[in-house]
Amino acid sequence: MEEQASKEALLNAAEDAASRTFAQEPSEGEAWWWVGVLATIKATKEQTDGRYTLVEILAPEGYPGVLHVHHREDEGFWILEGELTVYVGDQTMKARPGSFLFGPKDVPHAFTVDSGPARLLFILSPAGFEDLIREMGEPAREMTIPLQPEEPPSEAEMERMAAIAAKYGGEILGPPPGQ
Repeated sequence: MEEQASKEALLNAAEDAASRTFAQEPSEGEAWWWVGVLATIKATKEQTDGRYTLVEILAPEGYPGVLHVHHREDEGFWILEGELTVYVGDQTMKARPGSFLFGPKDVPHAFTVDSGPARLLFILSPAGFEDLIREMGEPAREMTIPLQPEEPPSEAEMERMAAIAAKYGGEILGPPPGQ
């Protein structure tokens, strides 16, 4: 009896996993213009059963980044193209294609693009960060980096972004160290 129940549980788990199997082509995904970058959501909480969110980022050379902290999720950065400076806690690291960096939750972090454009993957666990991108960004009209603003965000815009970040367990702390 227990053996039969165990077999049924394994079959049900396999069917559940098979029902969540998906693939994305390079140009596919949910594209958003978000804080000066093109963010393409490649895997959502629904697709990964809440385990992680995967977002492809395309950021322009000179992108200044924002020092921030996540209180709900850890974040990994896998660099595909470009060169970046990544700040995690008290550490400053240079990253190039093939580099992977990890930012644990509750540790402030940011990145700036030294040479680009930069293309990287954000891997956030547990999932859910895609909801912040959707609320803070706007649907991309094309798969390109958005036009960069000529002036920094207004105080009202910063307050709006801070409120959205707080709703999703984050804080915007200011510019990256030394900026």
